[in-house]
Amino acid sequence: MFSTNKLVALFLVALVVGSLAGVATAQQGPSAGGAVVIDEGETYVGDLEATGGTVIIAGTVDGDVSTAAGNVVVTETGEVTGSLEGVAGSVTIEGTVDGDVNLAAGAIFVRDTATIGGTMEAAGGDVRLDGAIAGDVRVGAESVTVGPSAQIGGSMEYDAATATIDSGAAIAGGATQVDDVELVGPPVFGVPVSQFEGPVIPAWVFTGYWLLANFVLGAIIILVAPQFARRVTGLGTKKAVRSGGVGLLLVVAVPIVLLVLLLTIIGIPLSFAGGVGFLLALWVASIYGALVLGTWLLSLADYDNRWVALFAGLF
Repeated sequence: MFSTNKLVALFLVALVVGSLAGVATAQQGPSAGGAVVIDEGETYVGDLEATGGTVIIAGTVDGDVSTAAGNVVVTETGEVTGSLEGVAGSVTIEGTVDGDVNLAAGAIFVRDTATIGGTMEAAGGDVRLDGAIAGDVRVGAESVTVGPSAQIGGSMEYDAATATIDSGAAIAGGATQVDDVELVGPPVFGVPVSQFEGPVIPAWVFTGYWLLANFVLGAIIILVAPQFARRVTGLGTKKAVRSGGVGLLLVVAVPIVLLVLLLTIIGIPLSFAGGVGFLLALWVASIYGALVLGTWLLSLADYDNRWVALFAGLF
């Protein structure tokens, strides 16, 4: 089945394209807007490539359909004479698709009125099959449900954490649960979904960002309250055991007080507000701790500079 990385990445793709204005490209096309719609009774000749918040096919598309959208619906009166492939937040098929269906979505529904003339591949969070599918079916999902009205002309392979296959479902080739079912998947911006990975952010980026944020906070502390910072570093270096003991006591005592407040109805808001304040206080305290550490390290070389001490304590 698809890795979590791929499913998350596909969700993000669907979320992004779902927020865009609809765009359709082909030999002729519907008006662009928040939704791409083929109305009932309308015939669209040629392959349809649609991107939008919602793609609705209530008429006929005489060709293949490729879509990336928030929601895709082929209504009961809708017909696609070719294949249907796409990435979306949700896909609902109530009408007819003469060719193959290849989808990746958060939710995929093939209703009992639906007819698919070819094979079906589906990857998603929730996949439900209630209609007629002439060919083989391969599904990788968190949850798979095959309803009593489902008719599958070929075999079915699925990989899912939860699978429910009604005894009334007709599956000519039988249903088999497999590990890591092989799915090619629809293309995402020209890249097969089986090869698609979400953006990988190196760990050093997070580390660098955190160090920079700490340094900025330390700089604010030094600039806004320089005398207080000097007193804290002086106390921390000369009376480390005492100041450390007080800090440890507060770290233990404050969460206990917040927990007690949480157990009382009236104290719940105070507990949450206090928790946020406590976390911020811990962050500020960690900066002061780094400043104390840096000051102590510099004192070994008989050198005193708050900026260098901050840098040394953090890095």
